[in-house]
Amino acid sequence: MGPRGLVIAIDGPAGSGKSTVAKALASRLGYLYIDTGAMYRCVTLAALRAGADFSDAEALAAVARAADIRLESASEGLRVFLDGEEVENLIRTPEISSRTSQHTANSPGVRQALVDRQRALGAEGGVVMEGRDIGTVVFPRADRKIFFDVSVDERARRRVLDYQARGIACVPIDVRADIERRDAEDRSRPIGPLLRAEDALLVKGDGKDVDTVIDEIVALLPQLS
Repeated sequence: MGPRGLVIAIDGPAGSGKSTVAKALASRLGYLYIDTGAMYRCVTLAALRAGADFSDAEALAAVARAADIRLESASEGLRVFLDGEEVENLIRTPEISSRTSQHTANSPGVRQALVDRQRALGAEGGVVMEGRDIGTVVFPRADRKIFFDVSVDERARRRVLDYQARGIACVPIDVRADIERRDAEDRSRPIGPLLRAEDALLVKGDGKDVDTVIDEIVALLPQLS
């Protein structure tokens, strides 16, 4: 039996491209990639479909406990399934983003349900998990913690390009304002705020392509014995 794989936690602000980085790192290492944000977005979509009251934290928690969420890495990108239906594009809309940030991610019951699942997924090691509080809450004893940061201007530019590629209408100045609002919410929320763990290593993404970032992160990883 080979050595146990590492648990690698990657945290960072919304729109930083940490999902792309985490996915590419997992592919390079042959690890399982876990997009925790997609899990929260799935709960939001399920709640919308169920007609749940987003101001009712327990109703959202019940949706989270009942939702069948499955993540699969694929060569063309992450495949996300909710109750057997592939929903990757459906969960990336501005409405889902807003409701997730303002309501779903602030429900203690939702977070507990999803954190339990995330810890179970990473229990055996060999995972790259990204989100907002992986290194501080989900896996505070991760083998390596990375805080991946990108400027607001660069994140806004990337988000506009992503929306355009998906055929989602947007106004660039509004996209930037939304990112700034989201940053403020994520850093100040009472449950699982966006924080750089004390032992997290900072990696900056501005002006770097994905391969360069991955090379930098791989060089920071502890060696498997």
